[in-house]
Amino acid sequence: MCYDVSFASGVNRITEYFPGIDMNQVQMDPALMLHIQAQAYRKYPVVLLKDEGYQLHQFEWGIIAEYMDTPEKIKKSRASMCNARSEKIFDDKKSYWYRIRKQRCLVPVTGIFEHREVKGFKNKIPYFIRLKSRELFFLPGLYHYPQKADVETGEVTGTFTIVTRAANSLMQQIHNSGDQAFRMPLFLTRDLEKEWLKNDINEDQLRHIINFEMSSDELEYFPVYTIRTTKERPDGLGKTDPYPWQGLPVLGTDSAQPSLFS
Repeated sequence: MCYDVSFASGVNRITEYFPGIDMNQVQMDPALMLHIQAQAYRKYPVVLLKDEGYQLHQFEWGIIAEYMDTPEKIKKSRASMCNARSEKIFDDKKSYWYRIRKQRCLVPVTGIFEHREVKGFKNKIPYFIRLKSRELFFLPGLYHYPQKADVETGEVTGTFTIVTRAANSLMQQIHNSGDQAFRMPLFLTRDLEKEWLKNDINEDQLRHIINFEMSSDELEYFPVYTIRTTKERPDGLGKTDPYPWQGLPVLGTDSAQPSLFS
């Protein structure tokens, strides 16, 4: 799964990857983007490819589908629509993801957070994961416009989901528990990111993208301080800085190590 991401770069950095992109006056404070949690349903920049060219929009994370036709149904079901399992996009024709498979977008990030369960620790340990080769990269997603406008603002804001796949050997050791264990975002190469948006690629080409597995060697990772909290870090550093959890075992070991000073 992928429910926590970071986008520490300004949105103008996106023009380096997509020259001439229509920014649609999107402005976002990088300080507020260091940690975005899916179920907060906040607006987030996403890249689309239209006939007029690349466009940047602010959509809300978490698809609102047609069957969510009341506030109660949205509240009940939206949390499960923040990630789309890649296996269902083509192989499950009853899946909602199959229905909107042509509505593809890219989600810019500078890294993601994932939580690891370790015996001996009360809470799961968050890790920050990013590509070694690029500070800014893009996760493939799907988007959809709700049929009804927001009851408070009157706006029809697009919504999006991030595509996930089976985890590689590294991510299996980090995302090692829970209902969606052993999953990771569909990390792509730069070329495949752009291929994902193209309207003229065929099903075989899309399957090739969906089946791509980023090598563990291409990912950088380290533990960070608790991210889903308003508490300040004891060392005063930021959410994406490494944090030295005392007794944390190396990956592949799920039991806490005794302190040398106990």
